[in-house]
Amino acid sequence: MTRVAIIGAGMGGIAAAVKLGRVKGVEYTIFEQSAGVGGTWFDNRYPGCEVDVHSHAYSFSFLKYDWPRTHATQPELLAYAEHVVDRFGLRPHLRLNTRVTDLVWEESTSKYTLQTEHGDTESYDVVISALGLLSVPRYPEWPGLDEFTGPSFHTSRWEEHDLTGKSVAVVGTGSTAVQIVPAIAPTAGQVYVYQREPGWVEPKNEHDFTPRQRWIFKNVPLAQRANRAWIFHKGNRRFRGYDTGSGRQQRMRALCERFIATTIKDETTRTAVTPSYPWGCKRPILSSTFYPTLNRSNVELVPHAVRRVTPLGVVDATGVERRVDVLVLSTGFQPTKFLAGVDVKGRDGRSIHDVWRERASAFMGITVPGFPNFFILYGPNTNGGVSVIAQLERQAEVVVGAVRRLARGRARVVDTSPEAARRFVAWVDRKLASGASAMESGCHNYYHDSSGHNVTQWPGGHLAYAVGTRVVARFGLRAGR
Repeated sequence: MTRVAIIGAGMGGIAAAVKLGRVKGVEYTIFEQSAGVGGTWFDNRYPGCEVDVHSHAYSFSFLKYDWPRTHATQPELLAYAEHVVDRFGLRPHLRLNTRVTDLVWEESTSKYTLQTEHGDTESYDVVISALGLLSVPRYPEWPGLDEFTGPSFHTSRWEEHDLTGKSVAVVGTGSTAVQIVPAIAPTAGQVYVYQREPGWVEPKNEHDFTPRQRWIFKNVPLAQRANRAWIFHKGNRRFRGYDTGSGRQQRMRALCERFIATTIKDETTRTAVTPSYPWGCKRPILSSTFYPTLNRSNVELVPHAVRRVTPLGVVDATGVERRVDVLVLSTGFQPTKFLAGVDVKGRDGRSIHDVWRERASAFMGITVPGFPNFFILYGPNTNGGVSVIAQLERQAEVVVGAVRRLARGRARVVDTSPEAARRFVAWVDRKLASGASAMESGCHNYYHDSSGHNVTQWPGGHLAYAVGTRVVARFGLRAGR
């Protein structure tokens, strides 16, 4: 029996478990540090939280689902994760409230010794990390932040407070902030939105499906699959906009500029929210409600970074202090810190964090040379490609293919060719420097590590990644006894 440990019960861990369940001779355990499944959709519960990818694309290809709207809300996504877990019988394999802290490869047995936060140790033939990309909050280092007397919290650690009539500062204007601000503005007394750098915002055009649409997607064979294929087709075309010299780049900018001109009344605000960099340098933002909310009399855009915090307020880069009752930190995550919180030791006792000291990298974002039978979902340079759910499925398929070889006794270990890993990273860098040059055009984005390497983004659409995982991955993985 081949024993597999899956770290994380988010969408990646669920995908891996479902596909592993089809392999004979395999038993698996899913370790999850939170109290429930769903990953980011379990942890993030702020007002207005929802996905910005169409529901039919942000779901697993192996299960048709009756989505009520074009873009699922956090409660709907959490219910979906629970549904998949129950539909495929994953619950007996779950070990909740259990964080994995250490993995050590034992060459003599070709197994990993896994240790949890509770001090328990177990042995596994294969380990799959499904920790996700946006899971480690980024807390700012503003002077005085600890001295603020009101409630202060990161969006991923949302605290329920009655905001009725309160003065609220929301720091940040990324994908999370543009959902929170419209959700709290109707009840808050005053909302200050601090913007260090504007982002390109596109209309989301979200809406509930009509009863007729839901009936068609549920009962007409291939209707949902056809809609999903159309979404991916549009997404693959959309990626061409990341080429700063392309016509699609100009069309995407024009779309966003028209959205600004037609929805924001104040000319000064329109100027403040218009970026000076190409579309795609930051992660494009989809929201139909953020710009209209800026027209409200109780909402003020502060187009400056935060300099410091006082016990009763926030001081911006111009020195102006505004009194606030609640401070909401929509300051993002630390996506370049892969496998944060887990110490993985491979061959010769080398830590993966030492191997990644100069740059985090993995072949197809999945495997690292010298760490046999260890696989990463949502690893370096795999973010993007229309829907992360689809990316995760392709990665899970690579992993399951390797596990199947191990379970059949055709190999004892699966490792990665160092040369294949080197060539993959070189190819990614070339692609990002050419066809995806918008990402390298100088704005503040989360794509790059401290040395300037883009370690998070996949330089193409999902089709290219699907081909890569089905064909190229076979040449980079080496089986041995």
